Amino acid sequence: MPEYKERLAAYQRYIEDYLKDNCLPREALPQKILIDAMGYSLLAGGKRLRPVMTMEFCRMCGGDWRAAAPVGAAVEMIHTYSLIHDDLPCMDNDDYRRGKLTNHKVYGEAMATLAGDALLTDAFGVLAGSGLPAEKMGLAVSILATNAGSLGMVGGQVLDMQSETRECSEQEILDIQMGKTVALINSACVLGVLAGGGSEDQIQAAAAFAVHLGLAFQIRDDMLDVIGDKEKLGKATGMDGNKNTFVRLWGLSKCSELVSFHTEKAVGALSAFSDRAFMTWLAGSLVEREF
Repeated sequence: MPEYKERLAAYQRYIEDYLKDNCLPREALPQKILIDAMGYSLLAGGKRLRPVMTMEFCRMCGGDWRAAAPVGAAVEMIHTYSLIHDDLPCMDNDDYRRGKLTNHKVYGEAMATLAGDALLTDAFGVLAGSGLPAEKMGLAVSILATNAGSLGMVGGQVLDMQSETRECSEQEILDIQMGKTVALINSACVLGVLAGGGSEDQIQAAAAFAVHLGLAFQIRDDMLDVIGDKEKLGKATGMDGNKNTFVRLWGLSKCSELVSFHTEKAVGALSAFSDRAFMTWLAGSLVEREF
């Protein structure tokens, strides 16, 4: 659908500009090397799926999607920090991300660690300056902190690391990905509703959408590690062969079925929104994505 692709591109352009102009210190500072390392990963491109969802959920609730850009940017900063840390030698030890050398390959392990730390911390400053009403700010901070922290994304990474030396059950793999992948997508969607002044029913619907969309996205990601093109992906493939992935658990055929199943469930959760055509299209586009 050309009009949806145009809207997606508009969101992506807007958030790229916002990240560049508002989310990194611009003065000539002694710690310039840190800021350069932060910008190296934050401005490395990517689908910007999370801030796109934040802005679109805001729009679907009747808000100005541009006003949700700071909220989406805060989520993207935390996502970027997680990628920097995931790539570190003590974690996944990856050499490439989005077709470029990983942060620690360029700036060294210590500076990459600090760049991730700074992006995580500064994200809450960006959220605090987002213009959300005071009565919503506490909830917004709580949502983002919970989904990013020990019971969310970081906790999911810990579960993933603990699983490396044994074969996990289906529930254990779901627990890992509910933290690593789903939690931050939940922040993107729910905070978009909050920014748009949505109802409690719409908050719950956005959370349900995030669960199923996040699972569909991760299952497809696991599939691409097996069948993907490393040139399109911008990173090496075949890196997860010994990990507890959905492909290892279920195989490619069932994974393909489950991507469709969870995508349908995600789309069904959008019934709480009257103008949901773009988000329906976006969810569907992830089913056959190649990168």
